[in-house]
Amino acid sequence: MPLKEINIFRRHGMQFVPDLRNAVLPEIFRGRPVISGDISVGETEMISNMCPVNAIEVNATVQGGLSVTCTIDLGKCVFCRECEFALPGRIRFTNDHKIATNIRERLMVASGTDQPVRLDPARVRNEIHSFFRHALKLRQVSAAGDNSTEMELNASGNVNFDMGRYGIEFVASPRHADGIVITGPISQNMSEALQICYDAIPSPKLIILAGTDAISSGIFSGSAAINREFLDIHPVDLYVPGNPPHPLTFINGILDLIGRS
Repeated sequence: MPLKEINIFRRHGMQFVPDLRNAVLPEIFRGRPVISGDISVGETEMISNMCPVNAIEVNATVQGGLSVTCTIDLGKCVFCRECEFALPGRIRFTNDHKIATNIRERLMVASGTDQPVRLDPARVRNEIHSFFRHALKLRQVSAAGDNSTEMELNASGNVNFDMGRYGIEFVASPRHADGIVITGPISQNMSEALQICYDAIPSPKLIILAGTDAISSGIFSGSAAINREFLDIHPVDLYVPGNPPHPLTFINGILDLIGRS
């Protein structure tokens, strides 16, 4: 091996992730947030007003005393951490990368709780376990994506993460696929192409939304250039939040969905 490559290997060490299920990311990773239970109405309103994607909501009730609930919607959150910077000690983004779920409401992280975001096995369609437990081929469609999520999905199959060890791979044709992975907010120009791609996939088939833009349109929400009617008529099997989502978030979400340990 050339000296240059040997020095690189010594500096970086072994890049291959041997155990994708129990891998731990560095503390600087922006994963599941934890919100303090004593956050005030004023503090919540402040960070809600500064959030660029309206991912933060406040609910105040008066029943035997003032009760404040602050929630961060991971389906909208772009993980900029501005709320954490504004309220250190009140909000903290952890390195918990396992935040994919099949229930949209579970992406709402509430104050005063420190519970992981998990998939509900009871809500997984039976045919997903029956057909795709040992092999899953996916067609990825960038529906006006910015290429960040697409790059992370590409990384999911590289030598470091190698999701192909579980039989999970991306394919070029929807006719060879078992499901579709959508990235991007789904523009008007891509809405028909997305439907054509979905129709070409043999049944049974699944739908995965990867990234904030795909789940909620992100910063493009409300734009006249967006057409998300596809999601109004087709049920989603997995939500993978992140801006962009980490390869381990995507891979572990898929493994949970198909029932692999």
